[in-house]
Amino acid sequence: MKPGADFNVRTRLPRNTNHQKNTNMKRYFNCLVVALLGTTIAWGQDRDGPQGQAAIEDGVEVLTRGPVHEAFAGTITFDPEAGVVAKRPAPEPIEELPPEQKPAGDNVSWIPGYWGWDDERDDYLWVSGVWRSLPPGRQWISGYWATSGQNSQWTSGYWADAQATEVNYLPEPPQTVEAGPNVEAPSPDHTWLPGVWVWQQNRYAWRPGYWANAQPNWVWNPPHYVWAPRGYVFVDGYYDYPVAQRGVLFAPVFFNSGIRAQRGFSFLPRTVINPAVFASHLFLRPSFGHYYFGDYYGNQYATNGFSPWFSFANSGMGYDPFFAQQHWINRNDLQWNQQLESQFAYRQANVDARPARTWSDQIARTSNGNATDDQSFVVAALIDDLAKSEDTAIRFNALPQEEREQLGQRGQQVREAREERRDLEAAAASPAADASAGDVASQNRLKLPKSPVVSRPSESPDGDNAPPQASDAPEPNADVQPKPRTPRGTPNADGTPIAGSVPRATPSV
Repeated sequence: MKPGADFNVRTRLPRNTNHQKNTNMKRYFNCLVVALLGTTIAWGQDRDGPQGQAAIEDGVEVLTRGPVHEAFAGTITFDPEAGVVAKRPAPEPIEELPPEQKPAGDNVSWIPGYWGWDDERDDYLWVSGVWRSLPPGRQWISGYWATSGQNSQWTSGYWADAQATEVNYLPEPPQTVEAGPNVEAPSPDHTWLPGVWVWQQNRYAWRPGYWANAQPNWVWNPPHYVWAPRGYVFVDGYYDYPVAQRGVLFAPVFFNSGIRAQRGFSFLPRTVINPAVFASHLFLRPSFGHYYFGDYYGNQYATNGFSPWFSFANSGMGYDPFFAQQHWINRNDLQWNQQLESQFAYRQANVDARPARTWSDQIARTSNGNATDDQSFVVAALIDDLAKSEDTAIRFNALPQEEREQLGQRGQQVREAREERRDLEAAAASPAADASAGDVASQNRLKLPKSPVVSRPSESPDGDNAPPQASDAPEPNADVQPKPRTPRGTPNADGTPIAGSVPRATPSV
């Protein structure tokens, strides 16, 4: 029996929704000032024993490490890759019910989960859905698995402009020439925004990076490309919320093949991930297109393409918006980056200093005589407990049954939009790979599938919740010549893999 989730198989009844409490269990919340996130978040530890749970069957494991839902945070790589290829066909998406508690806010939406490939297990795990404060002026285009034969390939989702009705599939952009700042910052209030190749006049031209006014209360996602089987999609730059204001991230779950194959199976996520992991146990894995949180310490993970969040920017592979924001906020702390590196090195060398990998293990480690004041061990908590607490920065409202039913219908709409995108991008494309074949952008411009997850229009520029105006970027420089792209996984001179890359086949399926 595994704690931390709720499930229902209609053919077998009943579902236990009474959260049985261990009468000897005493839960309390310690206020944690997360300096790296700039907010106060309350998280609890069980001191007097594991808490009672709605019983669920063997074959279900709630994880306190794993991939971050792409709609909550997506990686930005300078040289986008084709999606990861899994060794077996992806299962059908399960029916996922939204939790009964919803974060307060007028622009909060439920975005269902999806299957993710876990190469360590050699199997799929479920990336649970999220409550998301929708980034102003954006719509969510869901990722999907496309299956061919015995393999499935992932195509990532992305936040498109909410007003966009069409999408252009472009040729592969040249290898980045981004090298960081080449002039001093105009003032301490400026931050560096990276350059990008942009499509104009039927060719790519380099738009250089530049200094822009920093926005401490917003996270900038720079322009970047997302791979799709039909071509590369350009996502323009936009502002998003900081992690602590972004919504609620739920724990991924492993279901064995017997559980997920049962007819009528549905899942209700209940275990919430502490946003402090974005300042302590955060990794990027560009070859898999996801952020990862939790215990990915150890040399084997570096070999398999995991980069600590504080080192990714120095790899030259991409841009981490969270690190960029926190680096600027802590610009006057000369020890900040060194402390991150020291903490990572300590956990790398000491297994006992790493967080638990499962919800059950976390309960065991923070119960009875194993209690600790080190909040870095507390990766997750139950949403029921957070909703009852007056200390947490997030305020929850009970979700009316009618709204829950509507959100359940939205899950079906998300699935339909995902399938529409998959079919659209699997169709024979125009010759986008040949930049000399006329205006390839217009040849490969198609109607964007209608998204059921669309942010409300941005407020007026002087509104409290309106994002700042994006800085004016430099004009593209047509004189910059593209360089041949270096294949991912190409070894360094000593034969070791390039940091952050993993050799693998990337066929379009």
